[in-house]
Amino acid sequence: MDELYETYRTVGPVMKTNDATVKLISDELEGIAQPASPAAPVSDGALLDAYSQAVTTAAEAVSPSVVKIDVRKSGRGMGRDGGSGSGFVITPDGFILTNSHVVHGASKIDVTLADGRHPDAHVVGSDPDTDLAVVRIYAPNLKAVTLADSNQLRVGQLAIAIGNPYGFQYTVTAGVVSALGRSFRAESGRLMDTIIQTDAALNPGNSGGPLVNSRGEVIGVNTAVILPAQGLCFAIASNTAKYVAAWLIKEGRIRRGYIGVGGQTAKIHRRLVRYYNLPAETGMLIIGVEPGSPASRAGLREGDIVVEFNGQTIAGIDDLHKQLTGLHVGVKSAIAVLRNTEKLSLEIVPEESNPAAN
Repeated sequence: MDELYETYRTVGPVMKTNDATVKLISDELEGIAQPASPAAPVSDGALLDAYSQAVTTAAEAVSPSVVKIDVRKSGRGMGRDGGSGSGFVITPDGFILTNSHVVHGASKIDVTLADGRHPDAHVVGSDPDTDLAVVRIYAPNLKAVTLADSNQLRVGQLAIAIGNPYGFQYTVTAGVVSALGRSFRAESGRLMDTIIQTDAALNPGNSGGPLVNSRGEVIGVNTAVILPAQGLCFAIASNTAKYVAAWLIKEGRIRRGYIGVGGQTAKIHRRLVRYYNLPAETGMLIIGVEPGSPASRAGLREGDIVVEFNGQTIAGIDDLHKQLTGLHVGVKSAIAVLRNTEKLSLEIVPEESNPAAN
């Protein structure tokens, strides 16, 4: 009875209402009993289509320039397979950029173009310190890539890798630029700067292939992955590639300075840091000096800590490597060291490095 009374009090006596009132009340009760249907989800089709179109357009623009590089290295008395990698055409007259480790020690190089041609090929120059090399082929109707300005890259932008992983030619993977300004040590021991980190999947065989933006411009040269991690892949920035490729095409090598010391990064006593107002608490400890080297002639000794070169702070061995460019070869340069508790300023003339010199 209480429930009936509540209904009566809410809607009034049913017998005293007309049909229109009854229908209105019924519609209201039905609306309360049945909640409204949820709004239809917004479609992501247009967004996905735009992403797919960007990847497709970039891949179609660059794929004709990507090549497969098969390398044969000489073994003990007989040839043996040296593996394969990737590369891409950077000039219409046949210069190809790839990784140094792809072609290092090759006795024979086979290049396969996207259209199936196999032109003659040879290594023009290689720079292990940046893991870059230039290969020359002789073939007509080559399409060269466009090298972007890697200084304009932003974390999160689209990154597309094209290469030949495990011999599967012209494989395309996509991801984003995960980080910028990474450092990565080359096989030569020197530190490579301004490395691009990406999660675009790379595998053995991708080395030397291009990393591309959404406009189909090359932003990097794929070079390394960290295994067994996933999504940790690295590429050499396109601006570095431009500089190195130009010198390799011109001279077949990169000129770098050599002073003839072995060293390691070491901490400096706090009292010395404060006393000499040093900008860094570490320097490069000299652990060996080659006889007859520029360092020996300059008076550097084992146990000295290099803290400055040509006015630039040296906080470790990598800082010194950065300063020993071709511009300093044959040029008298100032070098400051800590010897025991004394700070000395010396003069040194770097020589040009060679494969036998570190």
